[in-house]
Amino acid sequence: MYGLTDMQPYGNVATRAWTFRTVGYGHSPYVWADIISQLIINGYDYVLSIEHEDPIMSVEEGFQKACQTLKSVNIYDKPADMWWA
Repeated sequence: MYGLTDMQPYGNVATRAWTFRTVGYGHSPYVWADIISQLIINGYDYVLSIEHEDPIMSVEEGFQKACQTLKSVNIYDKPADMWWA
């Protein structure tokens, strides 16, 4: 009912229009894979920072799950030469 500019306190999780969620619990791992792919395509190869503000998950659990999600979709190796092109 309040929309994107919901000004209710963050503690009102049940009635807010939106709330912060741990990586992988708001956007799916597929979305995060697309985000990381676009970062690499556009030349970014540096730090991924995690900010935890999920009101329904402990900091430790949220951090661990965010790390698991990002590790599962991160691209670690440089591509081989495009021998077929």
